[in-house]
Amino acid sequence: MITFEGPVLVTGTDTGVGKTVTTAALAAALMRQGRGVEVIKIAQTGDDDDAAEITRLSGAPARALAAYPDPLAPFAAARRSGLPLLKLREAADAALAAKAEVVLLEGAGGLLVQLGENGWTARDLAAELQCPAVVVARAGLGTLNHTALTLEALARDDIEAAVVVGAWPLDPGLAEYENLTDLPGQRLGWIPENAAALAPEVFRLTASEWFDLESTT
Repeated sequence: MITFEGPVLVTGTDTGVGKTVTTAALAAALMRQGRGVEVIKIAQTGDDDDAAEITRLSGAPARALAAYPDPLAPFAAARRSGLPLLKLREAADAALAAKAEVVLLEGAGGLLVQLGENGWTARDLAAELQCPAVVVARAGLGTLNHTALTLEALARDDIEAAVVVGAWPLDPGLAEYENLTDLPGQRLGWIPENAAALAPEVFRLTASEWFDLESTT
């Protein structure tokens, strides 16, 4: 199982799979263990403020390294806005300069979405930092292929990974139950659907129940 020490990438099989709430839940669970946690959103696009949401839910300090107004992949959003693209070295240096025991790096979109200058990706950042990755996956149909491809892409650069189901439905069907058995990779945990709607104090108390962190410290 992966180790939570220093930088840890939180990536996903796609956009909208629950990376932000998973990042917040991991931060809350680790802080409940007495660990120091800082969160860096690599690139924010559109009107959302994932860093603020992570802080609201978990209490962990969080910030974005770059932000672009259009709700697009960061590379395209930066191009349209005329704002500078984030450099890979800048992102790596920000992660290494953080003082917390654990630095969670939330990506944007899926693993291989272009995040900055020369098209670098979340996988490139993890390889640069030699850090493990948490892969957030969907619960339903299609997730087996998407998760397997994401894990295969990480393995090509010898990046250790564990899988979290980003939103376990309140009323799961046959596909969701079978996917619990068949989902590839090491299973780190699952997040209940609509977890972000919990009051922050409830979210922070409950988050530890969603993960198996005993073997990751």
